[in-house]
Amino acid sequence: MSYQQAEIVNLKEEMIEWRHHLHSYPETAFEEYNTTKFIIEKLRSFGIDELYTDFAPTGVVGIIKGQQPGKWIGLRADIDALDILENNDAEYCSKIKGKMHGCGHDGHTAILLGTAKYLAAHRDFSGTVVVIFQPAEENEGGGRVMVEKGLFDRFPIEAVYALHNQPNMAFGEFYIRKGPLMAAYDVFEIKIVGKGSHAAAPHNGYDTIVTASQIVTSLQTIASRNINPIDSIVVSVTQFHSGDTWNVLPQEAIIRGTVRTFKPSVQDLAEQRIKEIAHGIAGAFHATAQVDYQRRYPATVNHADATDMAIEAAKMIVGDEKVHCDARPAMGSEDFAFMLQVKKGAYIWLGTGEGANLHHPQFDFNDEILTTGVAYFVQLVKNQLA
Repeated sequence: MSYQQAEIVNLKEEMIEWRHHLHSYPETAFEEYNTTKFIIEKLRSFGIDELYTDFAPTGVVGIIKGQQPGKWIGLRADIDALDILENNDAEYCSKIKGKMHGCGHDGHTAILLGTAKYLAAHRDFSGTVVVIFQPAEENEGGGRVMVEKGLFDRFPIEAVYALHNQPNMAFGEFYIRKGPLMAAYDVFEIKIVGKGSHAAAPHNGYDTIVTASQIVTSLQTIASRNINPIDSIVVSVTQFHSGDTWNVLPQEAIIRGTVRTFKPSVQDLAEQRIKEIAHGIAGAFHATAQVDYQRRYPATVNHADATDMAIEAAKMIVGDEKVHCDARPAMGSEDFAFMLQVKKGAYIWLGTGEGANLHHPQFDFNDEILTTGVAYFVQLVKNQLA
């Protein structure tokens, strides 16, 4: 075991303590005030050079300077929790009812804190490391907010990196690919307005439930009949709301759902077809359709040269055979994509072995990968800021 590895292993118990504290007190998007306070206290105790809290309502950016000037590299961790009632019996189980760290962001935060502590104490590199503790990854786009607030305008970061724990991937092994790794995330709402009537006299109205049902069914033809089979898309209707009594055909119906894609051209066609299908079917039933289509997160696209750097660092930590360079892309989404749109970088998965999946009430981060995550980040820094 090298001196560097031994020093990182020595951080393990402290990182576990941090992780369990954060797990006990989860905070959701842009409400991570106590989490932010905790991070600031730790960063100050490490003796980092600069701290900034003005890139989002919550979250922290820290600066760690090496012994000599040089390039700038960014390391990012998400810090927010989820609105889920936890179903675990650990002593450190969530103490905030209805909220939990169900995606492992407590572990990501602990990893980046451990990285910051190590780098602040071992500045044998030339350049500057920016540690980015980002709020609101879940649904609210905290990454977009930090970019819009000028994160990359203020600091000349040349490349930015992030990792995410991944249950049911081999423990302690890394998974990555060049190009798209996670899908773009769009949402839509279709409001159907017809003419209400008594349930016994449907001929006196324009039935919005039948109309909306036809739209739901037809939306599935986007994937099967409009998109090239070589490309990937998932169109999911996740909500259907209409009516509130037994004997009335309602005047309105609302459909909501999501679209997941990797290519902008597929994204464009999906939006076009959703609008055409909604308006066309509504018109055929003498109703009208109002479509609100929002592009929430872009696809997470790894840059080729940055991915090579990530692969090299990962192999130096766990060996060639435990780094999978052609990982299958996921249809889930990640707001680190906003950072990758403006700076080169790479996003990597770190397997945690068997266990409950992300966003499950019984999920819990595997503490045994904390030191592997720190070692990966530290090696990235050493390789690029040598």
